[in-house]
Amino acid sequence: MPAERLHLVRHGEVHNPERVLYGRLPHYRLSEDGRRMARAAAEHIAEQGRPVTSLRSSPLQRAQESAEPFTEIFGLDAVIDDRVIEPTNVFEGTRMSKSLRDPRNWWYLRKPSLPSWGEPYVSIADRMEAAMNSAWHETDGGDIVIVSHQAPIWITHLHVAGLPLRHDPRTRRCALSSVTSFERVGDVWREVAYAEPAATGNAVDVGAV
Repeated sequence: MPAERLHLVRHGEVHNPERVLYGRLPHYRLSEDGRRMARAAAEHIAEQGRPVTSLRSSPLQRAQESAEPFTEIFGLDAVIDDRVIEPTNVFEGTRMSKSLRDPRNWWYLRKPSLPSWGEPYVSIADRMEAAMNSAWHETDGGDIVIVSHQAPIWITHLHVAGLPLRHDPRTRRCALSSVTSFERVGDVWREVAYAEPAATGNAVDVGAV
């Protein structure tokens, strides 16, 4: 039997006291609240009575830690998939509020439709779709969970909906530990649900652009 549904789950809150844009930098782990958020996402899917039979994760620490509650609840080991990683970004390791005031950085903002500060949106969409297709075809029944990051998940939403990939990163509907769910009809993906099972009102969420 084919897979039934695929859930793109964003990682939980990251321990980031300096509030830098961490991107692909190593050693950015979940905060204690982030661990609770990750568990809320896993419990949300479990409470729907949906059997998860495939678990995949970005290689970054915060994503792997966010996959751990799924391992505990569903008894699955997360398979690392480099295709669902955070995009590259020239502002990694900086505070965006400071970087954007520096005229030397304005060159990186010259073409937001690409975007000129990091990996092209079309590249993100292509690699995410490839990862989703692989997971779908390699899973025999049940649901798939892929733990990823805000930008790849939001770009996937836009791509599947047939919307322009250019957007303002501040307007993304992709909260910490949110669950964006898809089904596949023939060769076509369609988004079927979005949920924010974790309380995120006081969360620090400055790690993406």
